[in-house]
Amino acid sequence: MLLCGLAAALSACGEPAPRKTGGVGTARPGDRVVAVSAVPSGSGLLVDMPGNAQLLVVQPRSGEFRAFNPACPHVGSLVNPPAAGVITCPLHGSTFDPSSGAVREAPATSGLTEVALVRSGDDLVLG
Repeated sequence: MLLCGLAAALSACGEPAPRKTGGVGTARPGDRVVAVSAVPSGSGLLVDMPGNAQLLVVQPRSGEFRAFNPACPHVGSLVNPPAAGVITCPLHGSTFDPSSGAVREAPATSGLTEVALVRSGDDLVLG
């Protein structure tokens, strides 16, 4: 009886959620990404995109918005939003400039890929 209960409990959990990938997923130009007010000045956030993807949206200076594919060019792990003026990959410690996505510190040898972003009223949309 105990085994049946355990089996039922495990099956109710289902499969683990698939790992998020970096980028825009299935979104298209003109699709809403996030409200301007949701992006903290001097920092940023990872935004869930359709197709199980995430996009890193940053506001390095007040009113300046950028978006990057958060997949670190070194191994593909998703980077963290900026903290203390730097974007960091938690896996191996590569760091990137939040204004340009340029690599600051190895092991990554190239920067983050920028994604076109346009302000439309109170929202940021794919460009």
